[in-house]
Amino acid sequence: MVQAGDINGDVHFHTMPLTSALRPAQLPGDVRGFINRTDELRHLDALLEDPSGTRQDAEALRIALVVGTAGVGKTSLAVRWAHRIKDRFPDGQLYVNLHGYDPAPSTIVADVLDRFLRALDVPVDRIPAGEEPRAELFRSVTAQRHVLIVLDNAAASGQIRPLLPGSPNCLVAITSRTRMSGLVAREGAHRVSVETLSQAESVRLLRTIIAEYRTDDDDAELAELARLCAHLPLALRIVAERAAARPRMPLRDLITELRDESGLWDALSSTGEGEADEADAVRAVFAWSYRALTPPAARMFRLLGLHPGPEFGVEAAAALLTTTTARARRQLDTLAGAHLLEECGHDRYQFHDLLRAYAIDQAQREESENDRRAALKRVLGWYLHSAAAAARAGSCTYAMPLTLEPLGDGVDPATFDDAKAAIAWYETERDNLTTAVRIASTNRMDRIAWQIPAALTMVVADREPADTWLPAQRVGLESARRVGDRYGEAITLDNLGIAYRHLFRLAEAEECFSAALRIFRDLGDTFGHARAANGLGVAHMFAHHVDDAEACFEQALERAGELDNPVYIGAFTRNLGWASLEREDSNRAEALLRRSADILADAQEPLEQAEALTLLAAVHRQTGRFTLAEQTAEQALAIAGEADGTLFASLALLELGRITLAQAKGTEALGHLQQAAVLFQRVGRPDLQAAAWDATGEVYLMLGRVEEAVAFHQQASAAFRSRGDRWSLALSLAHLAVALTQQGVLAEAREHRREALRLLEAFPGAAAEARRFEIEAQGTASDS
Repeated sequence: MVQAGDINGDVHFHTMPLTSALRPAQLPGDVRGFINRTDELRHLDALLEDPSGTRQDAEALRIALVVGTAGVGKTSLAVRWAHRIKDRFPDGQLYVNLHGYDPAPSTIVADVLDRFLRALDVPVDRIPAGEEPRAELFRSVTAQRHVLIVLDNAAASGQIRPLLPGSPNCLVAITSRTRMSGLVAREGAHRVSVETLSQAESVRLLRTIIAEYRTDDDDAELAELARLCAHLPLALRIVAERAAARPRMPLRDLITELRDESGLWDALSSTGEGEADEADAVRAVFAWSYRALTPPAARMFRLLGLHPGPEFGVEAAAALLTTTTARARRQLDTLAGAHLLEECGHDRYQFHDLLRAYAIDQAQREESENDRRAALKRVLGWYLHSAAAAARAGSCTYAMPLTLEPLGDGVDPATFDDAKAAIAWYETERDNLTTAVRIASTNRMDRIAWQIPAALTMVVADREPADTWLPAQRVGLESARRVGDRYGEAITLDNLGIAYRHLFRLAEAEECFSAALRIFRDLGDTFGHARAANGLGVAHMFAHHVDDAEACFEQALERAGELDNPVYIGAFTRNLGWASLEREDSNRAEALLRRSADILADAQEPLEQAEALTLLAAVHRQTGRFTLAEQTAEQALAIAGEADGTLFASLALLELGRITLAQAKGTEALGHLQQAAVLFQRVGRPDLQAAAWDATGEVYLMLGRVEEAVAFHQQASAAFRSRGDRWSLALSLAHLAVALTQQGVLAEAREHRREALRLLEAFPGAAAEARRFEIEAQGTASDS
């Protein structure tokens, strides 16, 4: 029996309803001053053209592979082409910068798949853990859609293959510095090489950018300037902006400066032989442009190389430099105007990977080790304190209290007016936050490393697949242990327990909760003790170890009583009632759930109250008081609806379906269960949707529609099996066996009954014994 307590088992304050995603439109803006590339665009267009309808391998995925040296304009070409053809793909456009050549580690493919699936309107809780399952789901979701996918800055085929849809209706555009011969040979990618611009194209690009500022420059001098830039668009744009900013300076003087500039960047790596000239040109242009900056802008540029990721906001930049956001914005606009940064959104900027590497090198050359460490600590501290502020505004008070690592003078964390703004900030900064944990740990800033994921506990639990923060949480645990911070270790273990429980990795969840419980008990931390005991109890409930769960909930309730916190007392009392319901101890369950509902009503926690009432309705159904059960479930539904609690309303509908099924009101039951299943899908709860399917199968069997009953039970059993929920699987297989028996498929029915009985052998207690007796009786009846 799947009950309301399966939501997450924690005290849960809900702030934002889930909404459907819009059609994704993730392409960056088109490039200003795009020059020529007509041949390359024609070659790319050939991938789309098939006037006769006889395109070879018409069922194969179309892949455009744009390759060329660093700074040659691959991204500009791919984005320009994507904008030209996007109307052919009505289901949207997906874009990701894989940062394959960035100084920091490249983007994690599983995280990209998570982002893509969300953009395609897959509810968070339906996104599986791990790269391979996500890749399979991505192929399924895109199978019937027409989507354009741009994968920018890929370093290797291994980054690409999991991100490829399987449908010929989609098209993938990839940019890379490598030729990716394996992708061409195996996947049939259509490779287009991007060479440096011709002299005429280079001169035209320069003139386009400087046209509003300089009109009398000689073509020969522009050609010489282009030669010094090795005809690379990245270098040409930087030089053109410099020329435009100094309209009265003769171009020959700029040429002399650039020609005389010695390379300052010895560590720049090239992608292959024959590219030394281009590398030298880029090196010289960067150094020349960097030296022309004012001291504050130059320091901003090099310190930005220390930022956790290549994209950042104005406030994070201000923290690095200990300045105001207004001054930081001015410096960032100066850098963007010089093409040393790119503006990628309101008050947000990003580095080209070559420029980021150059900035890091300049920071190492010009900033002392102490100054670099101080700047890094400022920005990591800014992320920590901003994350804590976002959690306070956007989630619940169930997160453990933290004494945050102190923030340096002159650094102001982000503030949020409401939950919506807080969650929007978190979603924008997610990658920087996870990277900040790793960088903090690497640099032995261990309190920051464990406190960032600790501060975000409930934000993450409410809106992320459970494995999203696992790597960061493991890093945090290592950091807490390294400095002997037992409180930090306990909090991190508790958070890991929540993640493992959501992944249904129950043995690991129980191990983490038990370890956290021991530490909290040793520290005399009452709140932590209550939290870990409750978490362990929910993990036991998921495993259907009800007696163990009950003991944990009693511990949690006792500690909550010491805290005199009515919300926790009400919630933990409800969980005890849930355990009693599963043990079929109806009298105790009713008393506990009534008390819980009253406490939570007085505490003005309507959704928690609705959950308690739904469980109370199940007790009434279990004891045959169907009218009272129906009234109680309707009350829960009304309260959840008023509070915008879609998930809690769905649970009440599921219980109403079960109540009306018990009264043989088939049509009414189907209505409730169908509505519940749709809402469970909407809020991303496939496990509860499976419970609705299983109950629907029982209704169809009651109505004599055996074939439909079998189909629904099969669907439910498959869902429970994939989750690893052996208790629910056993009950669903027993229902399937009954339906198959009525269908006359006796051998298959017997096999399902045998599997159900084998599964139930692992569960102690009267409830499991009763289920075994029922299944054995069904087998005896069907065989007689």
